[in-house]
Amino acid sequence: MILKESKTASALTNPVLLTEAQAAEYIGTAPGTLTVWRCTGRYNLPYVKVGRFVRYRQEDLDAWLAKRTQTHTGEAA
Repeated sequence: MILKESKTASALTNPVLLTEAQAAEYIGTAPGTLTVWRCTGRYNLPYVKVGRFVRYRQEDLDAWLAKRTQTHTGEAA
């Protein structure tokens, strides 16, 4: 029997984990770019180590993208 959980509880207990290739495609960059960012600390993009594998939570990617969203490139008044 499978128990149904609320969406919030499910996200906390079973987050969507993406491979490096999937995460790169999701944010529109190359997998190697994520490797460089992770190794140099260029961006504070959280990741999860599962054994020797690197995984990214989709919710972390969404939050990272939201923080980087700009409304314009002009100077402030």
